[in-house]
Amino acid sequence: MAELRPNVALLLLNSEGRLLICERFKIRNAWQFPQGGVDEGESLDEALVREVEEEVGLPPGCYDIEEVKGGYQYFYPGKGVKKKSGRFAGQEQTYYQCRLHEGAPEIDLSREPREFRDYRWIVPEEFELDWLPDFKREVYREVMKDFFEVEL
Repeated sequence: MAELRPNVALLLLNSEGRLLICERFKIRNAWQFPQGGVDEGESLDEALVREVEEEVGLPPGCYDIEEVKGGYQYFYPGKGVKKKSGRFAGQEQTYYQCRLHEGAPEIDLSREPREFRDYRWIVPEEFELDWLPDFKREVYREVMKDFFEVEL
């Protein structure tokens, strides 16, 4: 059976209920949620805190976890992607819906290595599957329905 890399993803809502999306640094108009792999020996919650700080510059304590759902899987096209801990056929994601605290720092995408070039806040219904590669679209459909009752 193909090995899947454990992964966490952030659904960050601001005080107006808008959802954070970020544009990939190397691919224009490729918008997604911040996400990343779980390191060996790391819990899912620990991975979330690390990834949020690394990718969007938010330290722990400026957002609350409201809901967690897992088991979302996608497979890489072709033979998989080589990662530092071996070859994975895809990822199994756990999504965290979080609420940003009033007065939290601004999103900071300048951390190295840069994952994103830009960000914006949207209502969930504005998300477009065309922003994603084909192999990620079904997971995003499921996530948007499960968390926001939005059909994409």
